[in-house]
Amino acid sequence: MVRFLRSTAGLLVALILITFLGSCTGGGSAGLNSFQSPDGRYLFFYPTGWSRVAVTGGPQIVFHDLINSDETLSLVVSEVGQDVDLTALGSPETVGERLMTEVIAPKGTGRDVELVEAKERDLSGHTFYDLEYSIYLSDRKRHELATVVVDKGLLYTLAASTNEERWPKVESLFRRVISSFTFLI
Repeated sequence: MVRFLRSTAGLLVALILITFLGSCTGGGSAGLNSFQSPDGRYLFFYPTGWSRVAVTGGPQIVFHDLINSDETLSLVVSEVGQDVDLTALGSPETVGERLMTEVIAPKGTGRDVELVEAKERDLSGHTFYDLEYSIYLSDRKRHELATVVVDKGLLYTLAASTNEERWPKVESLFRRVISSFTFLI
């Protein structure tokens, strides 16, 4: 009975959060679908018309636009230790720089990256760092938004990326997607 009540309460919280988050994004959740982890731990929105793709040896979850296939949304989950919180990893700028040099553009990749903005926000008892990057490749320029958060010893990095020509058209949508990441339990 207790297990049933917990799962029912979890479902109720998820429905309330979906409704609440949709009403807080200005445009509601129009143009967005929700993704909830199989264990019910977290939820985020992704653009309607995007498809989940399986990858091996990479992010835990990847979605991409069916029409503009170089537009992607990915979630990487890494262990950081039970006693670590996000602020222990550094300021938003420090974490943004580390992500930039270790993940987005490590030496030898030929990528040049600029951290455009790094800011902190709090949501439901969690600290999030929202990061924005300009990425210069040999043949084109890309734009990426990411949010990072720590929960129960895991570092979650949700990132949305597109080419620079499309950035003005998708910026608002990508910001809604990145800020939609939340924990349910």
